[in-house]
Amino acid sequence: MTILAIETSCDETSAAVVKNYGAIARIRSNIVASQVKLHAKTGGVVPEVAAREHIRPIIPTIEGTLHHAKIRLMDIDVIAVTVGPGLHTALSVGLETAKALSYSLGLPLIPVNHLRGHIAANWNNRSPKLPALCLIVSGGHTELVLIDRHRHIKLLGATRDDAAGEAFDKVAQLLGLGYPGGPAISALAARGNPHAFDLPRPMLEHKNLDFSFSGLKTAVRYLVDKHPLLTKEGKPRQQRAGVVADTCASFQQAIVDVLVAKTMRAARQHRPKEVLLAGGVAANTELRRRLAGEVKKLAWKPSYRQPPPELCTDNAGMIGLAAAYFPHTTKQTVWKTLDIQPSLSI
Repeated sequence: MTILAIETSCDETSAAVVKNYGAIARIRSNIVASQVKLHAKTGGVVPEVAAREHIRPIIPTIEGTLHHAKIRLMDIDVIAVTVGPGLHTALSVGLETAKALSYSLGLPLIPVNHLRGHIAANWNNRSPKLPALCLIVSGGHTELVLIDRHRHIKLLGATRDDAAGEAFDKVAQLLGLGYPGGPAISALAARGNPHAFDLPRPMLEHKNLDFSFSGLKTAVRYLVDKHPLLTKEGKPRQQRAGVVADTCASFQQAIVDVLVAKTMRAARQHRPKEVLLAGGVAANTELRRRLAGEVKKLAWKPSYRQPPPELCTDNAGMIGLAAAYFPHTTKQTVWKTLDIQPSLSI
């Protein structure tokens, strides 16, 4: 089965061709048209602007991915599209495009959960080992989920307020680092001292598997307000740069400590065959290093997988993989009945 996948849940316009070989599926082409530079001007994604920017590149992106895969529209068997969660107006662009193709070509249309796409990014050209535990960390979500042998998903824990990626962006804004915040903080943290500031690890001692990052964000805000070298006015640039790097390193360390500890707690409770990392924050170098190291210490030796960085951020390749690897997804042959679900849960 050859799948044409479309993803427009936020600020990335993407199309991909995924080939399902039965036990495994593989991305044959995956093209992303990013809006990052545009939204950097406003310090975050403006939904109406994002929707307008999806309209311009979506058809060229689809044409490009077909060309790169060396196939034609008539070679496609099914169309997969993100229906949620995501921004209402942005999702609509992708879905309406997919509906038009489904209707004109007479092809089935598969609605895909964006979060399941992040999970499936771990299985590009690989067979899943189930049950699997997955930590999903992105700008809008921080969740621990268990995928059972039937590929049904159980939510084990989630953030009660800010997602990890949202906390990265907000702290970057406090420090004047621009948007997106995650890569900027990660780069500076590599030069800083992670033990320079004693920041809280919210809910680390709680026995449940939930998260909370608003208190950590607030602690950084108080630090910025009170530290003499973190206020922007009249401070030596070189001295301030060192303290900013230490702040980034301490903040990143606090978030990684919580994410890794909760994941290991869930792993010991459920003893999965593999542990997965997924989502935009999964590209964070320190999180990848720490989680991989901790999984190796588990007594029953589960496998560990994390997507390559290019499959961590939003892309259509992962949407096509989700359509292939989660067979209980409803296949909609009547395109008129399908609608977006901006608040769709896992």
